[in-house]
Amino acid sequence: MIRLLNMDDYEAVYDLWSKTAGMGLRSLDDSYEGIERFLKRNPQTNFVYEKDGKIVGVILCGNDGRRAYIYHATVDTNYRGCGIGKQLVDKVIAALKIIGINKVSLVVFKDNEIGNGFWESIGFKNRNDLIYRDLMIESQNI
Repeated sequence: MIRLLNMDDYEAVYDLWSKTAGMGLRSLDDSYEGIERFLKRNPQTNFVYEKDGKIVGVILCGNDGRRAYIYHATVDTNYRGCGIGKQLVDKVIAALKIIGINKVSLVVFKDNEIGNGFWESIGFKNRNDLIYRDLMIESQNI
């Protein structure tokens, strides 16, 4: 069952993220307070997948009013290959259409073969015309 992510899910979701190879977590952005702030700003586009009362999948998605960005999408390794990840992405895309967002992007670590394979398999294209850049504003966000 897919439902909106809420802060009561934080511990289970963080545990799932922590067990996911290739997942990059940040001390401040992914803290309880960081995720709470993200959910308040993006209340309609973050979902979990529950099976038998256990969270086995999660996807975060936020937007800037024009474009959306997917973060921290994962499915428990014991439940991969069952279509859960695709269902979560489809749910995000449906939610984005409702609020008028027409494009969604994401970043995957180059060496995350499983993640890159998944995103490619559902139609997300690799962009070779862009350079992704960062500026770390808060040095404690490791």
